[in-house]
Amino acid sequence: MSACNFIDNYGGCMQERQSVMIGCGIMGRDIAAIFLAGNWTVQIVESNAAKWPDAARLIAAAVQQLGASFDRDRLVFRAGLSDVVWDDTDVVLEAIVENLDAKQALFESLDHRVPPHVPIGSNSSSMRISDVAQRCKTASRMANTHFFQPAHLVPLVEIAKGEKTDATTIDALYAIFRELGRAPVRVNKDVPGFLANRIQHALMREAFSVIDSGLASAGDVDIAVQFGFGFRYAAAGPILLKEFAGFDTQHAAARVIYPSLCNDTIPSRTLAELVARGHLGMKTKRGMRSWTEAEIAEAQARYETALIRAAQVLGPVPAN
Repeated sequence: MSACNFIDNYGGCMQERQSVMIGCGIMGRDIAAIFLAGNWTVQIVESNAAKWPDAARLIAAAVQQLGASFDRDRLVFRAGLSDVVWDDTDVVLEAIVENLDAKQALFESLDHRVPPHVPIGSNSSSMRISDVAQRCKTASRMANTHFFQPAHLVPLVEIAKGEKTDATTIDALYAIFRELGRAPVRVNKDVPGFLANRIQHALMREAFSVIDSGLASAGDVDIAVQFGFGFRYAAAGPILLKEFAGFDTQHAAARVIYPSLCNDTIPSRTLAELVARGHLGMKTKRGMRSWTEAEIAEAQARYETALIRAAQVLGPVPAN
């Protein structure tokens, strides 16, 4: 599949443009791959030059997963912000460490370095852009641009409006990501968790409550979601599904089920115990179960293959 064929699933190929990606971790590399697959030139800022060859290899693999050809000439590494060529830049994104002080310092530097017409996005998964950009004079062109891991394979990008963000900034970012083959959504208030994570954490709270109470095992929870309503969600979102079923049915079920749902304001007992024991999942090779390196590689490969196939089956993202 060519780059344009994959991207056209979601919105069409881009003309040549330029982006700056700050951060060369997992998210930064995968986001860079999205732009490269769309025929953008990407300057990626990473102070440790020893990391550049491996980063280029991983970015190339991500681009190829998108069905595109990797053009090494379009990927330029920079050791610092002072080395970046800002002329003709169309967008700047950051995916550095999830630390408010670090992000604030970065955005204050970008505030005067980046040409004032260029939108700037943060990939923070938890920090409000209003806080990150609170001391910036050009906060009106700053927004949260939140991707989901693996960023190059999960189409969603949440574009969260800060207290000072202009609507034109949101529109510009929306257009960029739509044209790049993503599924952007506008988040109109700067609240913790933005949109998708608020819904996802409501699910996770109930999932862990089910395990805590002994209603079902962790394995059965996964199967119930993946092959039940999660399977349907790949074809239609929760609101559209209720359009099919009828809101009267949803209303009646809600009256019966809601009173028994978990509404705890702290993490579940099972989750707290896992963290206390250092059983953090694949990163420590122990979560609900033990993991070997081979099992981790197999599970990740199966997951990424399923995501690629799902994108191909779903086709174009509907206008919203």
